[in-house]
Amino acid sequence: MAVTKILARKGRLDIGINYVLNGDKTEERVLTAHLNCDPGRECRQMLDTKRAVGKTDGVQYYHMIQSFKPGEITPELALEIAKEFTQEHLPGYETVIGVHVDREHIHAHILFNSVNADTGEKYHSNAQSYYSQIRGISDRLCREHGLSVIMQGESAKAVSYIEWLRQSRGQPTFHSMLEADLRTAIQDANDLGHFFLLMEHKGWEISHGNRLGFRLRGQERFMYPGRKNPLFTEDGIRSAIQGNLEDIEAGRRPAVIYRPPFQPYKKYPKYTGFMALYVHYLYVLGKIGQRQYPPRMTPQLRQEVMKSEWYREQFAFLRDNAIATQADMTAFQTRTEETLANLTKQRTILNVRKKKRRSLYAALADAEALAPAKALYEEGLSGMEAEFAKYMEAVTVLERCGIPKDRLMTEKAEIYEQLAETNRQIRAERKKLALCREIQSRLPQIEKEIEKIETKDEVIRDDDRRR
Repeated sequence: MAVTKILARKGRLDIGINYVLNGDKTEERVLTAHLNCDPGRECRQMLDTKRAVGKTDGVQYYHMIQSFKPGEITPELALEIAKEFTQEHLPGYETVIGVHVDREHIHAHILFNSVNADTGEKYHSNAQSYYSQIRGISDRLCREHGLSVIMQGESAKAVSYIEWLRQSRGQPTFHSMLEADLRTAIQDANDLGHFFLLMEHKGWEISHGNRLGFRLRGQERFMYPGRKNPLFTEDGIRSAIQGNLEDIEAGRRPAVIYRPPFQPYKKYPKYTGFMALYVHYLYVLGKIGQRQYPPRMTPQLRQEVMKSEWYREQFAFLRDNAIATQADMTAFQTRTEETLANLTKQRTILNVRKKKRRSLYAALADAEALAPAKALYEEGLSGMEAEFAKYMEAVTVLERCGIPKDRLMTEKAEIYEQLAETNRQIRAERKKLALCREIQSRLPQIEKEIEKIETKDEVIRDDDRRR
């Protein structure tokens, strides 16, 4: 499964290229590739192409990212898929590829020149080209390599204002409920007939006309999701179900997908302390944002309303960690600081291990990266003397260390993976501490704002009674 996005950039080419080819993220540039340009000369060649056709303004390059599901793919396969995508979708464009493995999910970065070196034309990207080309090619390549494909057919077509408004507020719409039930039924169905049975059990009436239509019992009109997303046509549903069965037979997905049991509605608990204060303030800000509260919208109050999402995040943090009093906050901070100190110590140990092996890891990377140059040198190609000498030096270092190459590569991968995971945990713990400090610093201001608003509200009510 690959999540794809493409970004148009007007900044400096060399900064983007250095980020994509960052050795710390790409195993010392082992997980990199170049198409239609030479290593070390990428930026110069892209700029020369722009100058040659007089198109040096505007978008300088495009940056595409393919993010893969954790544990589903190897870095080498991610690089291969990125290269196949580039060869198919970007012929003639100078491109650099880097597969980053510094996070828990492997992701490929594809940076290419905005001007085609063969035709001189500039690349243009829009919603239609994204879904029909970039997303389509990426999904097909993932499917060909045995990876899962996201069943999320977002449409480039417009939606009604009411539907857009409800979506922007996080409220469900009939279309969103239908699509959620369709995806669940497709995942659980054994064949098309079973799919229709599951949809009827979910409360949907089905119209088998020229287009497949659905409506909830009691609705007047049918909805035809296949108009916007081919996945929800009869042929698309049948193909998706068949793909599920093939994945089950190949062992790539379970035969039965676990669904959490239905949970009846539970009343909200009665909050106290910090959480009660946040609930009250969020209520007040929500009313003010809807213009249902007496106080006039001052610039300061407007800023508080705009920060309401941030306050919601802080409240969720307090609720999830059961922090209601200052004592709870102090205890949580102490535990977090201890965890952070242990993680920092663990990272130091890993960095020491990495430093001890630095020369071997560098030689390993050089041996892998310069193997093509060594082959060219042996074929008699001139200009490869320095690369060949560096390759032989790396091979000599590896032979003298007495450690098998496969074991050394496994050890290096484990250390890099452990470092990435430790850094991720450190960032999470630091974020918790930052949230604690932010909450404690904001509490007096929240209390003052609530007191000011309630006082003004009381004054307005008194004036109304006198009139």
